[in-house]
Amino acid sequence: MRAGTHNAITDVEGVRVGHATREEPGWLTGVTVVVPPLGTVGGVDVRGGGPGTRETDLLDPANGVDAVDAVVLAGGSAFGLAAADGVAVAAWEDGRGWPVGAGPEERVPIVPAAIVFDLGRGGSWRHHPGPADGAAAYRAASSGPVAMGALGAATGARAGGLRGGVGSASVVLDSGTTLGALVVVNAVGSPVAPDGSLLAAAWGLPGELDGLPPAAPGRVEAYLAGRRAEAEALRAGTATTLAVVATDATLTKAGCRRLATVSHDGMARALSPVHTAFDGDTVFSLATGAGPVPEGLDLVDLHDAAARCVTRAVGRALAAATSVDRSADGGLVAPSWRAALTAG
Repeated sequence: MRAGTHNAITDVEGVRVGHATREEPGWLTGVTVVVPPLGTVGGVDVRGGGPGTRETDLLDPANGVDAVDAVVLAGGSAFGLAAADGVAVAAWEDGRGWPVGAGPEERVPIVPAAIVFDLGRGGSWRHHPGPADGAAAYRAASSGPVAMGALGAATGARAGGLRGGVGSASVVLDSGTTLGALVVVNAVGSPVAPDGSLLAAAWGLPGELDGLPPAAPGRVEAYLAGRRAEAEALRAGTATTLAVVATDATLTKAGCRRLATVSHDGMARALSPVHTAFDGDTVFSLATGAGPVPEGLDLVDLHDAAARCVTRAVGRALAAATSVDRSADGGLVAPSWRAALTAG
């Protein structure tokens, strides 16, 4: 396995990513949009106990619609699902949508969405993404390198008491198939191993996570010890890790569903625990169909690559995240993993 040119989901030809970040005073939230090529098939698997989603039923293999125009990941809990309205309008203006009539305007964009909980982390409970933020993220989408860290849908994210983030990774298989993943890490579980390193680090490709601070057993736990009460005060639905996995392979809707299912293994390697009653962990999968149908061991390799890319993307998200302190506004205080590991 080797990473693609950008080591990001945008290495899958035609896939674009855009962020809208709200971090002005009183705000700490945002939107991340993944825009695939026309005709891309999609799937989804929801494992967390507190999900917030939109249009996921359409991705069920038993249902008729088989093309996805965009996937929206947003902050704002249930309020943030409104960001998908702006993405749908922008996609329609872009000529996209499922045809529902004979006229050129008679199209309905298919825009599945999922949210993370970040309400109040900027200091104001009602500051959450809306349609304008969704449209801005869609219009910002590009096929170049993907910005990572605490931005977009992960602007107000946290992970086990640390600052969360957006991360991405890709792989080109020996068969020539490309696969990439993008994650938004906002988990109850911890991304940290007992020695203080990132759980995901063991799964990185050579050189991918070079320059990380050396492990220091007990240091992160000691740094976060005073935040235990905050962790115990979590209520159902106040976390969630989201992922989008894309490939240029040709898959059916059922095949996309299986790809999303296996991709959850990548979360379990990088976060402990996952899929709790407090998380709404969700994985979307996209298959552009530019390449052949994977069969036999090639399909196994694709599934393995998907889980590995999700793990690596979580590690890259935490490595890129920066600390935040909005205590003056009554908002989020969360050190980055780097800051916690090197403190003292």
